[in-house]
Amino acid sequence: MISRLDKKQKRKKKKWVKVLLIVILLLFIAVGTYAFTVYRSLTNAVDTMHAPIDREKSEKRTEQVDLEKAQPFSVLLLGVDEREGDRGRSDTMIVLAVNPSKNSVKMLSIPRDSRTEIIGKGTTDKINHAYAFGGVEMSIATVENFLDLPIDHYVQINMEGFQDIVNAVGGVTVQNDLDFTYEGTHFPEGELSLDGTKALKYSRMRYEDPRGDFGRQQRQRQIIKAIIDEGASLNTLTNFGDIFTALGQNVKTDLSFDQMVTIQSKYRTAAKEIEQVTVNGQGTKIDGIYYLQVSNEEKSRLTSILEEHLELDE
Repeated sequence: MISRLDKKQKRKKKKWVKVLLIVILLLFIAVGTYAFTVYRSLTNAVDTMHAPIDREKSEKRTEQVDLEKAQPFSVLLLGVDEREGDRGRSDTMIVLAVNPSKNSVKMLSIPRDSRTEIIGKGTTDKINHAYAFGGVEMSIATVENFLDLPIDHYVQINMEGFQDIVNAVGGVTVQNDLDFTYEGTHFPEGELSLDGTKALKYSRMRYEDPRGDFGRQQRQRQIIKAIIDEGASLNTLTNFGDIFTALGQNVKTDLSFDQMVTIQSKYRTAAKEIEQVTVNGQGTKIDGIYYLQVSNEEKSRLTSILEEHLELDE
């Protein structure tokens, strides 16, 4: 015969089981709501970012890259100083050759002063002027001609809003190899923790650097890599709203949401190794204006490196 105490203990046990089930149910609802909110914020940001260009594929390709098959592809990263009423210039031009089968990315920073033909303008000028003359389309066409290489996609970042992205991920940490002061802010050698304002200053200085634009490019690559590292950390998930808002307001790309999902799924291993490729050139002045002259031999060397990584030489 079951005693009154046993019945009481059973009722108490059932009560705690019921409470536990309710807590688990609420947890699943909370996680589901959070996931839906994240998804909605992400898709809204991507819709704002999406800015396709008028072409199916690069004219330097016979067939369009199939991302579903994880084929290697290239991206032109444009860092643009865009102010109100002024299209601005692309102070940063980086070509990424992404190859998941090799688990690596080749990163080529093109010096802004590189002298080349501006495709669609009919002039020879600094390569970063292509954006001022004809926006993303002219920049892509000019870089394709400069390297004799297809550019499959582009990502444009507004450098004026660059600091918003850094702040959204909670700041970045970099290793500084040059002691300098820029616009009233001192950057000592060693490990630095930077907020958005300091990160923007850090990535812009070049005149105090004996390496000139090459030194600035190195710092810009540091900041970009640090943003990626911070953005991939679990800690920043709580700031997803700020991150997606910052991206939506300051980034434009021809990549669709579905393409981004495919890249995240099939190209993730490519980020394991990012190898930097350096452009060698000779500084010169023409009519009092400084240019970097890149020889045909050097351009051929760069093209061969990227072609091999994109498997275009096969």
